[in-house]
Amino acid sequence: MDLTTAVGGFAAAWTTISYFPQLKKCWETGETGDLSIGMLITLIAGLSTWVVYGILRGDVVVITANCISVCLLSAISAFKVKEMLGDGAAGR
Repeated sequence: MDLTTAVGGFAAAWTTISYFPQLKKCWETGETGDLSIGMLITLIAGLSTWVVYGILRGDVVVITANCISVCLLSAISAFKVKEMLGDGAAGR
């Protein structure tokens, strides 16, 4: 593994890990607070595009990090949709 790939992997790990605290909070409270569904959808679309880019480039780091991020943000989005439909804390 060269230095560029190592730095890319390290950066990808940090940005991917950044979603865990929010997901943990949503899981524990059942609330998403002021998170914008528009922001979540846009971010998922952008991350999905990065996955396609990674596939086209054959870049495993880009593919892996962004696939994990899409999964984490999809889980957060599910909490948001549940809350918006009145099944979350706001609807209690």
